[in-house]
Amino acid sequence: MKNFEELGVSPEILKAIKEMGYENPMPVQEEVIPYLLGEGNDVVALAQTGTGKTAAFGLPIIQKINVKKRIPQSLVLCPTRELCLQIAGDLNDYSKYIDGLKVLPVYGGSSIESQIRSLKNGVHIIVATPGRLLDLMQRKTVSLSTITNVIMDEADEMLNMGFTESINAILADVPEDRNTLLFSATMSPEIARISKNYLRNAKEITIGRKNESTNNVKHVAYMVQAKDKFAALKRIADFYPQIYGIIFCRTRKETQEIADKLMQEGYSADSLHGELSQAQRDAVMQKFRIRNIQILVATDVAARGLDVDDLTHVINYGLPDDTESYTHRSGRTGRAGKTGTSIAIVNMREKGKLREIERIIGKKFIIGTMPTGKEICEKQLIKVIDDIEKVKVNEEEIEDFMPSIYRKLEWLSKEDVIKRMVSMEFNRFLEYYRDRQEIEAPSADGRGERERRDRSDDGGRGRKAEAGYTRLFINMGKMDNFFASQLIELINKNVSKRVQIGRIDLMKNFSFFEVENEQTQTVIESLNRSSVGGRKVSVEVAGEESGSAPRGEGRGEGRKYGAPRRSEGAKPFRASRPKSTTSREERGYETARGPKKKEDWQNLLNGKEPDFSEEGWARRKPKK
Repeated sequence: MKNFEELGVSPEILKAIKEMGYENPMPVQEEVIPYLLGEGNDVVALAQTGTGKTAAFGLPIIQKINVKKRIPQSLVLCPTRELCLQIAGDLNDYSKYIDGLKVLPVYGGSSIESQIRSLKNGVHIIVATPGRLLDLMQRKTVSLSTITNVIMDEADEMLNMGFTESINAILADVPEDRNTLLFSATMSPEIARISKNYLRNAKEITIGRKNESTNNVKHVAYMVQAKDKFAALKRIADFYPQIYGIIFCRTRKETQEIADKLMQEGYSADSLHGELSQAQRDAVMQKFRIRNIQILVATDVAARGLDVDDLTHVINYGLPDDTESYTHRSGRTGRAGKTGTSIAIVNMREKGKLREIERIIGKKFIIGTMPTGKEICEKQLIKVIDDIEKVKVNEEEIEDFMPSIYRKLEWLSKEDVIKRMVSMEFNRFLEYYRDRQEIEAPSADGRGERERRDRSDDGGRGRKAEAGYTRLFINMGKMDNFFASQLIELINKNVSKRVQIGRIDLMKNFSFFEVENEQTQTVIESLNRSSVGGRKVSVEVAGEESGSAPRGEGRGEGRKYGAPRRSEGAKPFRASRPKSTTSREERGYETARGPKKKEDWQNLLNGKEPDFSEEGWARRKPKK
């Protein structure tokens, strides 16, 4: 292995990076640095996050700068402001002993006027996000005609974020005889097109295998039902008391909701997403870097450019839509030669996506077993004991206080003191998990064993509420595009107090859900004043004997299970057996008010839903 001096790095830069702790070049640095120090050498480098890319392109472009000419000579494009600031900071550190070298970060969310002033004063290296740089170009406040080196860092992510047109416009304005370096985690068709159009005889350098995440990362998947995802997340966080990691969510809304829930329940957490101001994002990142918070809940875009080397875990709160994005997420841990764990909380519907990710990363997921309450309490107890062992005792400072402390505690034995100290931290976990139901892995049909036992042939209509809960009926179902998330959102929107929701059973045209007994009346009154899509919501207590839908108008405008809604002004359909059947009914004739065929009536009386699929209706058409 060569050292940095043998790679051709100048003495001024060597002095700076030695102070930063750089000893031997990483593989990507050993490959890229000598090549970029030459002229007319275009490179496509496939490397994951955390492989030392910034130094790989940063050291040679700094070394090639003519400080006497205060004009833009190198351009670094990156997808986010966080990464922009990180790269600019690193370049300033590398050039510490090069007098007069100016690096300017250009990104949205900060004053464009101050960036314009800095450009007028003269800069050597511009580190920019595509959107803000294009804005400056359109204002005629920056010229790229003197650029000799262009670096596109995390090019695949810039293309995923929709910067393709901006990149095309920027590269079209840069001299054709420049050096171009394109960094990407994956060789997608778009990356190949950019390489073909804008790079000349580019050398492809692959660090490790293409599309492979770091070998230091263990990949674990927990299979849960959708309703148990947050409870599963809590158990995972509790099972790893020393966790220092990122939870990735798919949307800004979900990110904020998960962070809020964690903070409300006492976890050291905060959120990072695009709706935060730049000042808020900087404040959150600073707290995370100095470990004032243990868990950062973030979107993929916001987490780009995080310069944190000691993450123990990355948790995927559901898998990303783009399976290759998983490599970026998992690459946030296991950096700088350390090990890490990438956890995915998934349901049965995501099994196909899990297999696709395994194909991309070239590894198999370990299917994890959800920790039990007892196992979590044991882990937390050990943490308390470890913390006590590690406490630094300042003998001189506490010496004067010890006599009164001894007198205060003299009636307690040594064992009693230890038990009480441990219990101060341990009791909250013990109380939380004492009577908590364990989370079961879903079976092949996507349901847990307990749920399958609870669901009888009537689809859950006959189920009784759990102890302490009341089972409620609501006249909205799957046919209304009404699912668990819509129900929770409806309750949160209309009920001012926090509502503890139990089991949810979704049917075609109506649903059941459970709330704590003392909240029942509040929920009923609040939801009955609401509407969804212009349709009035109707909620009431389900039938007491069987937990089924109540009779009368409250069961969705008098509809029988599975029956189509009556048209405006039509008479309510009555769910009683007709006194007789006519010849028309024998022939399968039906109306919009409900089934008229004997088999349908019999199904209703037996608590089964008639077949109202297209094939079912077709079978009932009258014979000509």
